[in-house]
Amino acid sequence: MADMNKARSLALTLQTVADGVVNGLGYELACVNLVQPDGDLVVAALAGNSAAEALIAGRVGSRASWERRLNMGEAWGDLRFIPHTEGWVLDEDDVPQWYTDGPEPRFEDEWHPADRLFAPMYTPGVPGVSSGELIGVLSVDRPRNGRHPGAWGREALQMYAFQAAIAISNARLRANMQRALVRLEREQQALRASEESFRQAFEYAPSGMAVAEMGGDQHGRILRTNDALCRLLGRPASSMRRYSFSDLVHPEDIGTLLRTSAEGGRAELRLCRRDGTYVWVSLRNSVVADVADGPRFLLTHVEDIEERKRRELQLAHRASHDSLTGLPNSAELRSRLAARLCTRPTAMEPGVVDTIDAAYGEVAAGPGANGLYDTGGPYDARLYDTSGPYDVNGHGFDHRPAVDAFGAYDHHVHTVTPEGERDDGTKGLAVLFCDLDGFKSINDRFGHNAGDAVLIEVARRLSGAVRDGDTVARLGGDEFVVLADGLGRADAEDLAVRLRNEIIQPIRVDGRAMRVGASFGIGWAQCGMTADEVLQSADERMYVEKRSRPKAHRRAG
Repeated sequence: MADMNKARSLALTLQTVADGVVNGLGYELACVNLVQPDGDLVVAALAGNSAAEALIAGRVGSRASWERRLNMGEAWGDLRFIPHTEGWVLDEDDVPQWYTDGPEPRFEDEWHPADRLFAPMYTPGVPGVSSGELIGVLSVDRPRNGRHPGAWGREALQMYAFQAAIAISNARLRANMQRALVRLEREQQALRASEESFRQAFEYAPSGMAVAEMGGDQHGRILRTNDALCRLLGRPASSMRRYSFSDLVHPEDIGTLLRTSAEGGRAELRLCRRDGTYVWVSLRNSVVADVADGPRFLLTHVEDIEERKRRELQLAHRASHDSLTGLPNSAELRSRLAARLCTRPTAMEPGVVDTIDAAYGEVAAGPGANGLYDTGGPYDARLYDTSGPYDVNGHGFDHRPAVDAFGAYDHHVHTVTPEGERDDGTKGLAVLFCDLDGFKSINDRFGHNAGDAVLIEVARRLSGAVRDGDTVARLGGDEFVVLADGLGRADAEDLAVRLRNEIIQPIRVDGRAMRVGASFGIGWAQCGMTADEVLQSADERMYVEKRSRPKAHRRAG
């Protein structure tokens, strides 16, 4: 009985009442039927039989059916006993019940499975009145000794029902008094559960997650990171809190990051690892505000896409580079060349924008400062990359299209051509068209494998003999093209001589020394020309140069 008053809620009190009958009074089954606000009784607690609990717990019986039960059978004080010989009339009413059949009793006070014993529970009575309002009915079944309870057992059950009524009434009072606190506690529990779910989802997510401030002086500062992001960037969580994403993003991607942060969208950009290298990530931001419209945050999801980017760059490299030599192919060569040309002839009178460009000196110096050969003319880094799938800015194959005629001249430097056959000091974009001499005989005599080895070696020698920014491309077959900006006529002729001297050196293939010659034609790119026109001009000059030399001098293989 003491346990009933220690229970902290109505539900626990009811269950304690049912458990007390089974554990203390010697019955195998006990059920607490609680009166609801509408007067019907619900099975609120059950002890002793899990199958019975699963079947009838929570079910409701009408008040009329219960009144009928409490007014029939034998009255044992406040208890009501209905023997199996009378209880069969109750089998079809709406009161939830656990019914089992059995043989007829062997002796007078033997308990039958269909016997019913009820202990009504009333609120404490008013002085002078025996009982108060019915608050529930305690039904019991199957005494462990198999007999009807005697006088002592009946008194014990009646007293227990009285104390249970007091405990249930007190529990209801406490529940009413603490309803607001319980509601608040449940809300707090739900909030804690939600926070815990978020914490686990955040901490154990397989991809990177971060929470950053939004707005104020500390906008973008990282407040919290998960282990996956720390591993991705090679930085401990404590150090990550000293940064914002703008501190970690590649300088060329800062604009993308700022747009993504403002819009709460997604972007692909590069983040800096602890060792100084960059990793490609897909970054998705969600703007979060608390329920009170308080501080807003950015919930950032960071996914490693380095492998996908690598595959994309490989595919782009294959599309723009020769599979045998690794040099830019014909399409890439034309793209780089077209990027330097516009359709406006240089002979046209300069416009206002051109004059302003010239006044502010926006023509960049070429890369000749490394001393390989003289320069000083306009320089476009995109024309000279032979190192791999990235250009000098770290972008993969991000080549701008050719500028439209008469458009965007504030960013375009016209490509000019040295005048006359003598070097007048003008620097331009030289296009050296190279055709190998004697290569066909190598293919015929030693096979295509040997020919491929010769082409690979020629490509290596050409790439090694030019500046880092120059472009060496394979046009097809045994034809190569070199783009070199910032050269005068003498510079271009010297370069052709050096390249030819590199090529004619013996090439060893499978233990054999082979030689090929090279004929060079020097063309000049000029605005107003197309890429094909520039290449055709250099090709024609190459054939003029080839025919001008004796055949014996041309053949080196």
